[in-house]
Amino acid sequence: MVGESADLLQHPRRNLGNRYRAQAQKFVRLASKDPERFDENMAWAEQNARQALLHDFTDERNWRCLADIKVVVQDGLGLCAVLEDVFIVLGRDAEQVEQLKDIDFLLVGLELLEAAFTRDPLDPDTWWATFMDAESLESELEDFAQRCRRLDFSDQRANIVYGRRLERIRVGGHEELFIELARHLLAHRPNNHELCMELGRLYERREEMDEAWSCYDHVQQLQPHQTPRDSFLQRITGRMMGEEAQPWSTPSIEKRSQFLEQMLQLSQRISTLDTTPDVAAPVEEDVELIHPDLVRLQSLMDAGDASEAFFLARRLVSQGEEWAEEWVSKAKNAF
Repeated sequence: MVGESADLLQHPRRNLGNRYRAQAQKFVRLASKDPERFDENMAWAEQNARQALLHDFTDERNWRCLADIKVVVQDGLGLCAVLEDVFIVLGRDAEQVEQLKDIDFLLVGLELLEAAFTRDPLDPDTWWATFMDAESLESELEDFAQRCRRLDFSDQRANIVYGRRLERIRVGGHEELFIELARHLLAHRPNNHELCMELGRLYERREEMDEAWSCYDHVQQLQPHQTPRDSFLQRITGRMMGEEAQPWSTPSIEKRSQFLEQMLQLSQRISTLDTTPDVAAPVEEDVELIHPDLVRLQSLMDAGDASEAFFLARRLVSQGEEWAEEWVSKAKNAF
């Protein structure tokens, strides 16, 4: 329940974002007209600007509003923090800002913000338009794919922003690239059920039924109140029963395990856990042996690698290891 509430707070809600931004701008105007209450009004302005970002981080105007307030109150460190957050949302390495320690953010911070949005617009339609205007679309898409393969999308906001960009790529007809990069984003943050649903729909349209079932099953595992897997089974069984005597059946255990193994391998590429094997200590005969996968799951959770732990636990469950069900829930709650 706590995780669902956190997800809701970080999911864009444009109307509330616009409302809080308007309130922030109102307090800025009041501060300029009433010097005696300047600090109080600017404090309220900043609070509302932060709420605007909390409710809609995909609107560049909300970022500009908070950044402008930081300049007015001469908060250089605060403006630096805003830029770091922008870089995280854009899937960039926030350490890039560390290279600008000697720069006066109050002088160039707003320019840096505009430069970031010019290169990487948050609005997916604006972002896609920049690709369509490029001389070589294929070259631009390859550069984008290379960036995606090395960026960190564990932040939910970054996952949402790039998920919407991938949707434009899919609509543009680049389905293979969408599939590759969508799986990459899901490896960073498996609970992006919207992206996984889109991936399942694409697989279904391509009549890659086993892959579609795996995606829908993943969504239903994350969102039990939704039933895309069951609905898919009804659709495909009804259609194929009318066409063939042999109806389609759910993927085999090997096929399900293969899908989860692929996602596990993607997660391992971004894992923070040192996978160097430790030297095994002698085991006395009367000591109870612990399942090695259980040790691995515990190590992953302790290291904060919930994504890798999730796919490992799900793979174990698909192979009949019922004890791993508990770890699926633990990893899901840790997202």
